[in-house]
Amino acid sequence: MIPTALFARYARALADVALKTGTETAISTDLDTYREILLAVPEIVPALQNPGIPRPVKEGLLSALMLRYPVAEISGNFLRVLLDHNRFAYFREICEEYRRVLDERRGVVPAVATVAAPVSEQQRAVLRKRIAEALGQAVNLEFRTDPELIGGAVLQIGSTVYDGSVRRQLAEVRQRLSSERACGPA
Repeated sequence: MIPTALFARYARALADVALKTGTETAISTDLDTYREILLAVPEIVPALQNPGIPRPVKEGLLSALMLRYPVAEISGNFLRVLLDHNRFAYFREICEEYRRVLDERRGVVPAVATVAAPVSEQQRAVLRKRIAEALGQAVNLEFRTDPELIGGAVLQIGSTVYDGSVRRQLAEVRQRLSSERACGPA
């Protein structure tokens, strides 16, 4: 397994260039496109990583992909660096770290809302807005579903967790009832 510090090094370098040149949106779009390509055609990464395949063949494959799915110059250079350093196997992790670094440098707070059932886009927008207003800064809010919550939500902002789930409330009631039984009648 490759250390997280290595993901961060690639991500920080790409974020530095993206922010310096004002191309972070284009680069993010390019990375999303290539993430989808690599997910849709999983044979590409092993081919780019295979030490038995000559480098010119790998470069030809990457060039063919970039001809078919053009990218910004910086994105293309980044993809070539990944190829040169045999890091395509970690593309997803490096891209996730790149987004995290960009958000951090822009002052965007990461947050995760775990809900019992899927919520509409309108509800998502309202929750994003309320959290951003409460924090006084932009929020990158990810949504997850967990039917075991029963109802309510669990919100994680950075390392702080706010648990407003029905599951937690039931656990608290259960705890109170069991402690009252243990103490006996008053």
